[in-house]
Amino acid sequence: MIELVDLKKKIGERYITNGVNLFLPENKMTVIIGKSGEGKSLLLKQLIGLVEPTSGKILLENNDLLKLTLEQKKIALKKFGYVFQYAALLDSLTIFENIILPIQEYLLTDAEKKQIVYEKLELVNLSPSVLSYYPAEISGGMRKRVGLARTLMTDPKIILYDEPTTGLDPITTRIIHELMFDLQKLKVTSIVVSHDLEIFKYADFVALLHEGVIVFNGPSSSIWETENPFVNQFIRGFTNGPINN
Repeated sequence: MIELVDLKKKIGERYITNGVNLFLPENKMTVIIGKSGEGKSLLLKQLIGLVEPTSGKILLENNDLLKLTLEQKKIALKKFGYVFQYAALLDSLTIFENIILPIQEYLLTDAEKKQIVYEKLELVNLSPSVLSYYPAEISGGMRKRVGLARTLMTDPKIILYDEPTTGLDPITTRIIHELMFDLQKLKVTSIVVSHDLEIFKYADFVALLHEGVIVFNGPSSSIWETENPFVNQFIRGFTNGPINN
C-alpha cells in the first residue's frame, strides 16, 4: 500500500527524518516506536501532507505523492484518516457536531447524515446518547472514541494513529487497542505511533525509528526475541545503551 523511500525532513540545521525507508503492508497494522523527539509524529504528518518532506518519495500504490498535482494529491489523500493524539475535538460543538464535521458539506439529507453517525458510533462502541454532550462532559477514553468515529466518517482506507492511548489508564488503553484491532476487519491499513508496549499484541509489524532512520522492521510476534540492540534498549528501558545481562 505505502512505501517510504529515503524520506528526509530538515528543520533548521537538523534532519529529523534522515533517509527513512519503510514498507507499510496493505490491510495490516504497523506500529512505529522510538524515543521521544525522534520525529515519529512528524513522519505521520509527512505521510498525510501536513508537512512537506525535504526529499525522498512517498509511494501510495506505486504513485509518488510528492510528484502529484494539487488536485491529484487531494484525491489521493482522501484515502487517509488521521486520529489525533488528544482527539482534537472542538469544545464548543456537541459530540454529534464534532463527528459530522468531515461530511458536513456533503450533499446528504440530515437523516442520511444522522444514519452515518449512528453507524460509526456502533463501530467504536458508543451509545447515541452521547451525541448531545460536549467534549468536556465525557471521559478521556470516550473522547478518543469520538475522535475515531469522526475519522471513520469518510471510510478511509488508511488510518494514521498519533499516540492513541496517551493519558489513558491501563483498562481504557486496552479497550482502545482492542477497538483498533477490531477495526482491521474493515480492511484498513493502520499506521500507529505509540510508546505503549501493549500495542505489540495487536499489531502485525513494528518499526523502530532511531536518529532519523528505521533501524528495525519486523513482525510484532518477534519483537521480544529479537537481538536488535536498539529494540532491546527501547522495550527494556535501558538508559545507558544496550546491555547483555
